[in-house]
Formats: sequence, C-alpha cells, structure tokens
Amino acid sequence: MTSFESDYNNGAHPEILRRLLETNDSQSASYGYDEWSEAARKKIREACQSPDADVYFLVGGTQVNATVIDALLPSYGAVIAVSSAHINVHESGAVEASGHKVITLPSHNGKMLPEDLSGYMQRFYADPTWEHMAFPGMVYITFPTELGTLYSSAEIEQIYTTCQKYQIPLFVDGARLGYGLMAEECDIDLPWLAHHCDAFYIGGTKVGAFCGEAVVFPQGAPTGFFTIVKRHGALLAKSRIAGVQFDALFTNNLYFQISRHALVMASRLRQLFIDADIPIKNSPTNQQFVVLTNTQLQQLMSKVLFETWEPIDDEHTLCRFVTSWATTEADIEELSRAIKSVIS
Repeated sequence: MTSFESDYNNGAHPEILRRLLETNDSQSASYGYDEWSEAARKKIREACQSPDADVYFLVGGTQVNATVIDALLPSYGAVIAVSSAHINVHESGAVEASGHKVITLPSHNGKMLPEDLSGYMQRFYADPTWEHMAFPGMVYITFPTELGTLYSSAEIEQIYTTCQKYQIPLFVDGARLGYGLMAEECDIDLPWLAHHCDAFYIGGTKVGAFCGEAVVFPQGAPTGFFTIVKRHGALLAKSRIAGVQFDALFTNNLYFQISRHALVMASRLRQLFIDADIPIKNSPTNQQFVVLTNTQLQQLMSKVLFETWEPIDDEHTLCRFVTSWATTEADIEELSRAIKSVIS
C-alpha cells in the first residue's frame, strides 16, 4: 500500500546508496575525522557561503535539538519556541531532560510572530522579579514549520534582530530545510539563512539520507560542542556514514534537486484534493494538510497510508499527506484512484 505518512519511510536516495557501497571497503578515521565528512563540510560551507562555519554531523533531529539547545544555553537558561514546536510537543521532553525549560509563545499557523517575541522579552525584563524566573536564553524556530508554513525573510530578520538586541542566539530547526528552501513562496536561500541565525541544521533523514543531520554554526560552535554531542549520545563512531551521505547530497546540487521533486509531487497531490472539492490547508511545502470527514478518512485509509493530525470537530479530522524525494508518479496515480473511489 502506498504511503504518504512521512518523508522518511523510504531508505536512501540511490546516489547515496551508490556512494556508500563505493566507499565501503575503504578504511577511515572515526568521530568526524574521516575524509568524506571533511569533504562534506567543505561543500556545505561553500553552499552556505560561510567559510568559517563549524559543521557537525549528528544522528537525528531530536538529538540535534536537545544537544544544540543544551550547548547554547547556560544552566539556568530556557529556550523560547511556539506552542506547536517539535521540541515542545513531539520530543518526549528531551530538552527538559537536560534541565532547560521550554517557554512557549502562541503558534500562528506554526510560526512565531516577531512582535510576540519582542513583547515577551520586554515584559520579562520589565518584571522586577525576573531573576526568579527561567532566563530566556535562546530562540528556536523551524523552517518549514510543523504545519508546512514558511517564514518570510522579513519575519526571520525581525526575530533575529530581537535576538541580537537581547544577546541571545537564534537556532533554526531544518529537519525539512530543503523542502522549505525550494518552495516557490520561499524568499530566502541557504547563504541568507546562514547569515541570519546563530545555528541551524540541514536535515538529511527526511531529505534523502538513511540518517544524519548537518549542524551548522556560521560564526563558530560553542566551546566543548564535540564533548556535549557525545554526552548526548548523538555522536556517530562510524561518522563516515553521515559524511558520505552529505558529501553525496551536496554534490551537483542533489539535495536541492530531490527537494524540488518532492514539492512537484506535493503540488500534484494537492490538486487531487482540490479537484475532488475536499478542503485542504495552504502549505507550499511537501506537507499537505487535508480536512476529511471521518467517513472519508476510514475509506481512504483502507487504500493509502497517511497520518491523522488532529480532530477538528465530531465529524471532521485534519490529516497530513507527505511527499518526499522518493514519491513517484505511480504513487500520485494510486492516490488519485483512491480519492475518486471515496467521492464517487
């Protein structure tokens, strides 16, 4: 049965498989000191136009978030995020496990409003008892957001300006970064992002790799970051596994090509629901959110796989359909037949 449940339910892109097999018999140093990791770092620095950036390869997104947040915050610090943020909802308290509070602001279709952030910071320091509170020591946003929406360059710039005013870092979760950067509505690119935040990561797990994320510190990593990575259990001994994959992804623009493919497939998927007069939320990325009646949900789920997101009312449910680098024309055609059988 065809699945639109997530963008990491396939293996890896064929080019990555080829490169892994091609390099399999070669021996290398460990823990990020192998030749492929260094080649990947060089290509990522060039793609970001950040020659002095520090780049680390970690095993997965939750490990990245927990590790980077722990590394950037003082022991008494908290991270500011929207209520729908992945670190607040779907990471099993990983941030809190390191002793850091998640301070939540309202989620506006998945996004943090710049004025909400600046207003919170003003109120915090206007409170004469602020030293008794968890210190807001950094800001976390995702690009794209959990709801498949995008920040504009103006919004990120305003958020970053507030961070700089209060001397706190901005960290961008890029688990699906490629799918955001290649969206038609996106008005930023990788170099722009690298110059408007203090840390971000380039998602591999959801964009063609078996596993692994590339963490980028454009102005340099915090002291002891390597050690903090290992303490969090996020360090690959066979670091070449990530190095080879990211070296492949950043050769001949493969990362951006396969991201664009997913968006083309998402656009076709979206049109199927529009043509069927089934309500669908506005998302320019590879995540599409569809409003199904509960009857439609049960009928459609017997034919294709997708994710139920949240109930809307007693009769309707918001559902998520996700495309990826691996989505094919045949997958879209099967979904089309399934939708037609449901509404006929």
